[in-house]
Formats: sequence, C-alpha cells, structure tokens
Amino acid sequence: MKEQLEAVRQAALAALANAETGEQLEELRIRFTGKKGELTGLLSRMGKLSPQERPIIGQLANEIRGAIETELKTRKAALEQRELAHRLRRETVDVTLPGKHRQIGRQHPLNIVLDEIKDAFISMGFSIAQGPEVEYDYYNFEALNIPKDHPARDTQDTFYFSPEMLLRSQTSPVQIRVMEQTRPPIRILAPGRVFRIDEVDATHSPIFHQIEGLVVDRGITMAHLKGALELISKKLFGPETQTRIRPDYFPFTEPSAEISITCYKCGGKGCRLCKNEGWIEIGGAGMVNPKVLELCGIDPDIYSGFAFGMGLERLVLGRYGIDDIRLLYENNTKFLEMF
Repeated sequence: MKEQLEAVRQAALAALANAETGEQLEELRIRFTGKKGELTGLLSRMGKLSPQERPIIGQLANEIRGAIETELKTRKAALEQRELAHRLRRETVDVTLPGKHRQIGRQHPLNIVLDEIKDAFISMGFSIAQGPEVEYDYYNFEALNIPKDHPARDTQDTFYFSPEMLLRSQTSPVQIRVMEQTRPPIRILAPGRVFRIDEVDATHSPIFHQIEGLVVDRGITMAHLKGALELISKKLFGPETQTRIRPDYFPFTEPSAEISITCYKCGGKGCRLCKNEGWIEIGGAGMVNPKVLELCGIDPDIYSGFAFGMGLERLVLGRYGIDDIRLLYENNTKFLEMF
C-alpha cells in the first residue's frame, strides 16, 4: 500500500505541474482527493491492515494528501498570476493615441420650449402639477362639465379601455384633481402627454403634449388671464408679440376665449402661414366655470379662477419654423443637432 500511495503522490504532482487551466486543476483535485478519488480509494482498504500498520499508513496518506493540496494551491496561484499578467498586456492602453470622438447630446426642442414656459410661470408663483395618463372618464370629461353627448367623448376621438377608463385626451383632469385636494389660492401649470385618435401627418399626431394653467383665488378676472398670456407669448416669440383674446366656447370655462398671437413669421402683416390674417391661434382659455368650482368643493361665490390650454408642439413649430410635426418624434440626429 505504501508503494501505491507513493505512486499516487508522484502521479498527482506530475499532473498538477502540467495543468494549464483552472478547469484542469479542478479535474485533478477530484481525480486524486475527491470522494471517489484514487487516494480515497486506497484509504478505504485500511480496514484490512493490521493494528500496527494502520497508524503508519494513515500518517503517510495524510502527508500525501497535504502535499497534493499544497501543490494545488501553489499551481492555482501561479495560473491566476499568469492570467493577470496576460490581461494586463492585452488591456494595455496607449495614452498617446488620440481619444475617441463622443457625440454630445442636445436638449430636445420640445423640452427647450417647455422649460422656458415652466421657468416663466414658476417666476410668477406657479407650481408644476402632474397626473395619470390613464384616466377616469369622470376626471377627463364629467368633472369638466362636458356633457355625455359631446363629440369629444365619442369613441372615434378618444382611446377608451372601458366606459370608465381611457387615455386622457387633455391635461385638464390634473386641474380637477388639484382643486379637489387643495384649497385656494391655487396657481399650477400642468404640462403632459395626451392622446387622441388621429391620423399621423405633417400637422397631426395621436400623441402630443399640452400645457394647461390654472389660477383660483379671490378676485381673479380676465385681466389676470390676459396678463399671464401676454407674458408667455413675449417670452417665447419676442417682446414685440401681441396677444389677442376673442370669444369662444368651452364647457370648462365661462366666459371662454380663443388665444391668438401676432404671426411669428410676418409680425402681423399677413402671410401664407397666417392666411393673411396676421394672427395665429395657439390655444383656448377662459374663466373657470362656477359649476366646475362647485363640483370640486370650492365656493364660486367667494373664489374665481382662470384656466388656459396650449399645444406644446404648435408652440415649438412656430418658434423654430418647423413645418412637419413628425420631425419632433423621429429622433433624427441631424434634425436635433439644429438645436
């Protein structure tokens, strides 16, 4: 048995010296010292030895096991060191080579204009409000005084999940949620993405963005509304821009108004863009309907308010002279580099 043990020692040390990978080392460990390895197999026969021989063979077996395990660790450390040196040579960086060009990202034109609008209204004491894009019919229509038979509630115009759930078609539901949860004075700006069933072309998209504002306080009048609209139009289109408010109708507001500004291309002189009128419509506005205030738990005899809504894409197209709304969504880097 001594000779057999020594043979195992010699075979194991020779095999370990020639191992080139960690996988080979693991195979050799299992082969020689594993539960079914050669050394373990020899030791299982010790029961046949005499009482005098067992301690001698046991001591020798332990020495051989220790020698094999020591060689395993030594060889493993050597292989790891060799692999590290190889990786260092392979991954060496030549610091004298020119650096790789990294393309610098740019802010999207929608975000550029939106940030300017936010900054303008925040400077007037407004806060930014957000709401869910998947909305209840109650908040999107009913609470806004939009009757059941209104065309906007038709399934050909609105994305419905069920009679009670839909993709919001406007950001006005945010105003209702804020008025339900907050007592006046209220000054909020509600920008966000909205959805309407529409064909994609140069001026239409089923997904677009709205910016809506709401002020509710004591003594709010149309004069306050006009002042806010004039500030934002001059901020976006220049100090010479004028604002026009003409009567219109929206269920949410009473009285209601159409918001127009002097044409940003011709300055109000008349051109093809503004159909020779000198004015371009940018949104709708008005005084919050007393029914809406009352439905939200706000006393219309004490408080009044104004609200307005504008399409962000329309503002961006006018601001930068873009003639196709699809350019805003295609992520064309050449187009975005213009900004």
